[in-house]
Amino acid sequence: MVHRVQTGVRMERRILKVLKALAELHDITLGDLLEGIVLHAFEGKRPFNEESLRTIQKLKQIYRLDLDASASHRMAEAGGAGGRRKGGRAEASRDRPE
Repeated sequence: MVHRVQTGVRMERRILKVLKALAELHDITLGDLLEGIVLHAFEGKRPFNEESLRTIQKLKQIYRLDLDASASHRMAEAGGAGGRRKGGRAEASRDRPE
C-alpha cells in the first residue's frame, strides 16, 4: 500500500504541458506518470519505450519545448529567483538528500 501526499512542485511550464499531454494520452494521472518516471530513474532504467519517445518529441514540438537534459543544470526563473528557497539559501546539491 502506498500513501500519497499532495505537493506543490514548481516546474517549467512547457515541460508540464508535455507531461500532462503524455499522461492524458496514456490515460493516467500526472502523478502516476511522474511516479513511474522517478521509479525508473532511481533504478537507472529508461522510463519510456521508443513509441513514447517519438510521441514526446511530437509533443515537444507542439508546445515549443526546446530544452534538453543539459538545461536542467542552468535553468533560472524569470525575474532571477531560480534555484532559491525561502530564506535565500541555494538549493542543496542534486546528489545529496536533505
